Amino acid sequence: MKLTVAQKIIKNHLVTGELIKGTEIGLRIDQTLTQDSTGTMAYLQFEAMDVDRVKTKRSVAYIDHNMLQAGPENADDHLYIQTVAKKHGIYFSKPGNGICHQVHLERFGVPGQTLVGSDSHTPTGGGIGMLAIGAGGLDVAVAMAGGEYYITMPSIVKVELKGKLKPGVSAKDIILEVLRRCTVKGGVNKIFEYCGEGIKYLTVPDRATITNMGAELGATTSIFPSDEVTHEFLKAQGREEDFTEIKADEDAVYDEEIIINLDELEALVACPHSPDNVVPVSEVKGRKVNQIAIGSCTNSSYMDMMKVAEILDGKTVSEHVSLVISPGSKQVLNMLAENGALAKLVSAGARILECGCGPCIGMGQAPSTDAVSLRTFNRNFKGRSGTVSADVYLVSPEVAAVSAITGYIEDPSEHITSFDIAMPQKFLINDNLVVNPDEPNNDIEVVRGPNIKPFPKGDSLGDKVNGKVLIKVEDNITTDHIMPSNAKLLPFRSNIPYLSDYCLAPCDPEFPKRAKELGGGIIVGGSNYGQGSSREHAALVPLYLGIKAVIAKSFARIHRQNLINNGIIPLVFENENDYDDIDVLDELVIENATDQIKTDKVVVKNINKNKEYNLVLDITDRQRNMLEAGGLLNMIKLSAK
Repeated sequence: MKLTVAQKIIKNHLVTGELIKGTEIGLRIDQTLTQDSTGTMAYLQFEAMDVDRVKTKRSVAYIDHNMLQAGPENADDHLYIQTVAKKHGIYFSKPGNGICHQVHLERFGVPGQTLVGSDSHTPTGGGIGMLAIGAGGLDVAVAMAGGEYYITMPSIVKVELKGKLKPGVSAKDIILEVLRRCTVKGGVNKIFEYCGEGIKYLTVPDRATITNMGAELGATTSIFPSDEVTHEFLKAQGREEDFTEIKADEDAVYDEEIIINLDELEALVACPHSPDNVVPVSEVKGRKVNQIAIGSCTNSSYMDMMKVAEILDGKTVSEHVSLVISPGSKQVLNMLAENGALAKLVSAGARILECGCGPCIGMGQAPSTDAVSLRTFNRNFKGRSGTVSADVYLVSPEVAAVSAITGYIEDPSEHITSFDIAMPQKFLINDNLVVNPDEPNNDIEVVRGPNIKPFPKGDSLGDKVNGKVLIKVEDNITTDHIMPSNAKLLPFRSNIPYLSDYCLAPCDPEFPKRAKELGGGIIVGGSNYGQGSSREHAALVPLYLGIKAVIAKSFARIHRQNLINNGIIPLVFENENDYDDIDVLDELVIENATDQIKTDKVVVKNINKNKEYNLVLDITDRQRNMLEAGGLLNMIKLSAK
């Protein structure tokens, strides 16, 4: 059998299952990463497994999300993560070292290895030829403890890139074009594998931009081959020994194919309020801009920043534009400072933020009321910026920079003829903000601040599941809706009881109160429920509120697994018209639940309407056992007895 790049890596890490599309496989995991927004819960769950030391080749804990320290909560979480990492064999990247995906690409990513991370943009690692997958914190904790990571064997989509990008058109425009064609739910249970003559013109940072934002497709991951471009990047990072060439077999068979002619591609923009609402920049050219933010794990590399510096050199940011720039890592910021590019940015009027996620995660820099904000980020869900009335457009660094000068959305191809910027032959290497773990059998005390509360645990499944419909939501509800992630709430990521007062509040401010008064119940959703961030809190907080099941037209991959991991049943309407028949406060009942979940079909009764609905529970036997036990941790403990 001739294999693709992704299939080769899967085959080399296969513990259970076979390379049969649609079946469950278990993978051996080489590396893990966490960040501080999801990391505290992941390490609390890891500690609950009573494993002294991580079993992976490398695990890294990053601090990059919760860095505004208006009170002690964030600093307390950081100290907990640092001490638990030191004790259990995990490398710790201190605040200021950079965004997890950017730093991991620079310093730790290894072609051909597997990586799971408690962040949905972990597929960034695919830019260096890793099989890198975003997951919930509990799945990452299990991987750190030496357990397999389970996924449905994906179909492989071949994305052939032909030709070469024109000046002013960038890697960001490639992934925007894929999103335009495939939509935010078009990648579920798929891996997008890039190939073709065009990839030789894409640097590793270019490739990482594409694989990073591939998460918005709902894809399992995206990946590039590990080739001479990868080799040069690793060599420049002083990590030449980590290089392994990995290319698809010449006659490899793909399930789908997409062809993009790069020389025909133009600058694109994702309009409000979805990453797949993509049009040519020329269609929105001339729209007045109030704010521009350049950075995030999508576009904060050295090459991105150098392009922006060249465009802004000798210019001044428009008087009605606030321009903020977040370099992706200390390495990037240090190099910009040494070569003078940072001075060009500052001189032009840019405000330089610290190396972190910042505005992308809603941690500061909320736009003004009704503002137009251009961002080089990966998500523009309504309200994610911190301002519900703002219109957020996702653009390339080139579009952002030229628009910052005029104050209006511009087509960079009208301003840029070429860039005289080359990839460094040697990056500045200084890992002094990475703290190494201690030796095994240490007596390090793990420090827990008062804001760190125990995580909720599911109960084993009873014979009857019933409850009122607490909320009914539309299509494409994101984990930002389910568990908002803004500057006000991020400091409480380790405090589930506190967060419970805000669950699904953007959809219905009365939901938390209703859930508590009624002792829990059932959520009804539309298609692609739970898209976006991998945040496990979007399952943990509903669990705390007593949610027993979620019935939807369809689910996003990571959120669906997070629900199962926590013992919440994810059910899909067999007939989508039944969604219209259900109202809030209808009483739903699943009789003989322990027997029904052992099959692919579940019948739920609507007591108020005196009707029955057929629902689909398309899960594996392992996942059924998980639901019966009340979640993954409970199942692990039962199997250990």
